[in-house]
Amino acid sequence: MLAASERAILFDLDGTLIDTVELILKSFHHTTSTHGLPALTNAEWLEMLGTPLRVQFQRCTENADQIQNLISTYVDYNLEHHDDLVEHYPGVRDAVWSLNEAGFRLGVVSSKMHGGLERGLSFGGYEGLFDVLIGADDVENPKPHPEPVLMALERLGVAPKAATFVGDSPHDMASGRAAGVRLAAAMWGPFDRKVLEPHEPDYWLEQATDLKQLL
Repeated sequence: MLAASERAILFDLDGTLIDTVELILKSFHHTTSTHGLPALTNAEWLEMLGTPLRVQFQRCTENADQIQNLISTYVDYNLEHHDDLVEHYPGVRDAVWSLNEAGFRLGVVSSKMHGGLERGLSFGGYEGLFDVLIGADDVENPKPHPEPVLMALERLGVAPKAATFVGDSPHDMASGRAAGVRLAAAMWGPFDRKVLEPHEPDYWLEQATDLKQLL
């Protein structure tokens, strides 16, 4: 059996390490309202949670310049309201720190740009915890493509068969499955079990203490 130091546990950020759902939805609604675009429902925005902003805003327009303007509006609102709207998932931070203390190699694979990724980790109390951070600006092909997961593992020097990806969205599950790692579904996020079941996660994490399954 591999030692903990030879194994990796990767985490998604939004909906997994920190609760940013309210912030994300309000940022989207503010952006479409500001630019006079038709409003999408919360459910429609959540369908694409876990993919980069440029992908999500392609549903509003195919114009590259307009997409960039939408992203700028979204990011400005998101950063301004970040600390007021982001919440902590009970027990998750302590559970992740326990994995670090057990000797696992840890990483974050997010569809956020590095600025937002680092802001979220700092707010959540995760600074200095992770060995590698992969954001949307590090890859050509974001989740659900396997590239972000494989890049994190390459930087950690850990084989896919010795790694687990913890995420809350179907895009996390698809990315991890394609990369050949084990999957752990974080059920404290916004997605129902029936949405994740088709991906057949190896672990169902109903609460933070269930992360002990990964030891």
